[in-house]
Amino acid sequence: MMSKLASRLTLFAISVALGLPGAAFAANPPSTGLGQAWPNATDVSASPNYHAYVFVLGGIQYIQINDLNGNVLGSVGTTSGQFITLPIGKFAQFVSTPQQPAAVTTPATPSAAPTTVYNDGQTTITSTPMSDGTQQLKAASLATCTDPAACSSNSP
Repeated sequence: MMSKLASRLTLFAISVALGLPGAAFAANPPSTGLGQAWPNATDVSASPNYHAYVFVLGGIQYIQINDLNGNVLGSVGTTSGQFITLPIGKFAQFVSTPQQPAAVTTPATPSAAPTTVYNDGQTTITSTPMSDGTQQLKAASLATCTDPAACSSNSP
C-alpha cells in the first residue's frame, strides 16, 4: 500500500505534468502568514509577474497578491461569493470587490490591460497597472449571481 506522502507526491507530479495549478491539489491552505512578503504558502498566481497566496481561517479564504519582489500589493477575504478588502498592502486603497468599490479614486488611467493574477474557478483577481504607477486590484466571483438585488449596479 502506498504511503500518504508517496500518494501526494504522485498526485503533485501528475498535476505538474498536466500543467494543472498546485492550488487544485492543496489539501490544507495555511492559516497564518497573511501580510508577509514571502509567506510559507504555495504561490498560486495565474501570472508569472505576480505572486498569489491563499490562506484559510474560520471558513474564510484570504487571497494576498504580491509583486515579483515580494511587496504585498493588496488582499481580499471571501466566502460564499461575498468579499471584503483587507487593509494590507501597498495598494490596498485601490482594491475593489463586487460589494466594495476602491476606497480611493484616482484620475490615473490604465496603462495596460488587466492581468488575471488569481483564478480558482470561483474567484478571480485582476491587476491593472495605472498611469501614475499604482496598481488597481479587482476581485470578482465567477459564480452565477441568482439574487438580482445583490447583482445590481453596485458592482464596480
